[in-house]
Amino acid sequence: MKADARGAAPAVELRDLTLAYRRRPAVTGVSGRFAPGSMTAVVGPNGAGKSTLLKGIMGSVRASGGRILIDGVRRRDIGYLPQAGELDRSFPISVLDLVSLGLWRRAGPFGRIGRDLAGEVEAALAAVGLEGLGDRLVGTLSGGQLQRALFARLLLQDARLLLLDEPFTAIDARTTRELMDLVRRWNGEGRTVIAVLHDMELVREYFPETLLLARETVAWSRTPDALARPNLARAQALSEDLDTQAPPAEGSRAA
Repeated sequence: MKADARGAAPAVELRDLTLAYRRRPAVTGVSGRFAPGSMTAVVGPNGAGKSTLLKGIMGSVRASGGRILIDGVRRRDIGYLPQAGELDRSFPISVLDLVSLGLWRRAGPFGRIGRDLAGEVEAALAAVGLEGLGDRLVGTLSGGQLQRALFARLLLQDARLLLLDEPFTAIDARTTRELMDLVRRWNGEGRTVIAVLHDMELVREYFPETLLLARETVAWSRTPDALARPNLARAQALSEDLDTQAPPAEGSRAA
């Protein structure tokens, strides 16, 4: 992903935002702003609405109340890295084909990838440490290798707003460190990064800003302040209170 010359980094503003997942509120009354070029972690208990928030920003979940304002980029041009568990690893697609999907904006959904673009795909694979694995089927990859492939696809999108949903879950420390360095480099190029994370030490080390969510905003500020013990305790209490309410419909999930 090269330095982007197509304009300034985008900002994302939430105004009294409510999002529902399978007709149940997942995010309620959230207001705040992801500043241009910021790097923000979204954290909170399971079921706090973190993943749903990213999908709302991306446009795959519609707001049932309030607004999402994105300044400086179209939703179709947002870079989104889903949870690895959302992918069907049994689908017979090669690593090369998966990564090449990052070029759809330039090549078109049915466009052919010429020699120049093929060279970019190979460079992206090399950048994440997957040289020589292009012909492997995605289903044969380890968890860390799959995550590297998803990062290579994201790299080719060359997006200015990056939404990362649990990008470091169930991968080893070395892979986490190398991919985190890639995220920091993207942010250093002026891109706005919003990442759902569970590892609080990783958040404290790398992310200047944090949104602590428990369906509602618990804190949204500099990371040391957002992750202060009283805020974490309040998030946990809100989560336990939600657990006493009626469970969602079978098969639903709002992370």
